[in-house]
Amino acid sequence: MRNNLKKIKILPTITTISNSDATISDSNWKSKIKEIRDFNIKEVAVFPTCLNKKERKELYKLLENSPIESIPFVHLREDMQTDELEYFIKNYGTEVFNMHSEKEYPYIEDYLKFKEKICIENVYYPLDEKEIKIFFGICVDFSHLENDRLLYKKKFKHNMQIMKKFPIKCGHISAIKKEIHVDFKSKYDSFNIRHDFHCLEELSELDYLKNYPLKYFSGYIAIELENSIKEQLKVKNYIEKLK
Repeated sequence: MRNNLKKIKILPTITTISNSDATISDSNWKSKIKEIRDFNIKEVAVFPTCLNKKERKELYKLLENSPIESIPFVHLREDMQTDELEYFIKNYGTEVFNMHSEKEYPYIEDYLKFKEKICIENVYYPLDEKEIKIFFGICVDFSHLENDRLLYKKKFKHNMQIMKKFPIKCGHISAIKKEIHVDFKSKYDSFNIRHDFHCLEELSELDYLKNYPLKYFSGYIAIELENSIKEQLKVKNYIEKLK
C-alpha cells in the first residue's frame, strides 16, 4: 500500500452479526445507535444481516430518531424486500448495496431493478463472473480475501483474477487473527476453517491490509466489526494511517 487511506470513505458500521452462538437479542446493534447519538455521527454503513423483518422495522425507527443523515452503503439480507431498498435510497441516499452470491443466499428477482447499485461480495464460493456481469461490480471483503490467501490459495487466485476484470465499488474490513477457528455455523464445509473474524482485539489484526494495493480500496469501505462505535472510530483512524 503506497499511500494511506485518508481519501477513502471508511464508515463506522451498525452491524448485527456475531461470531458466537449468541442469540440475536445478545447483539449490540442497539447500543451502537445509542453511541451514534452520543457522538452525533451523521454518516454510517448499516448491515441488518442478522435481523428478521420485525427487528429491521425496529432498527429503522431507531435510525429515524438518530442524528444519521446519510447511509451510503447497506449490506442486504436475503429476505429484504424492494421497499426496504427504496427506504434507504429515499431517506438516506444509499448509493451501493452488497449481497452474497446467489449460490449462498438466493435473492429475489426484483433486486434486478436495483442492479446498478448492487455488488457481489467474495465470501465462501469463488466469485462468479457471469453473476457479477448482471450487477454493479464487486464488494471486496478484505478479511475473507486474506483468509483465502492464507488457507485457500486456489480460490484466492481465482478471485484476484476476477477482481481485475470488474469494478470494485465497495468493501468490508474485519479482523484477521493469528489463530485459526472453525466457523461452526458454516454450511460450506470446505471453507469453514478461518482466520477472519468480526470482532477485533488488537489493532494489529488489521495490518494484513498492507498486502493489498490502494486500488482495491474503492468507493465506500465499511468497518464490519461487532466492536463498539467508539472502538470502530479508533479502527478508522488506524486504517487511515496504514502505509
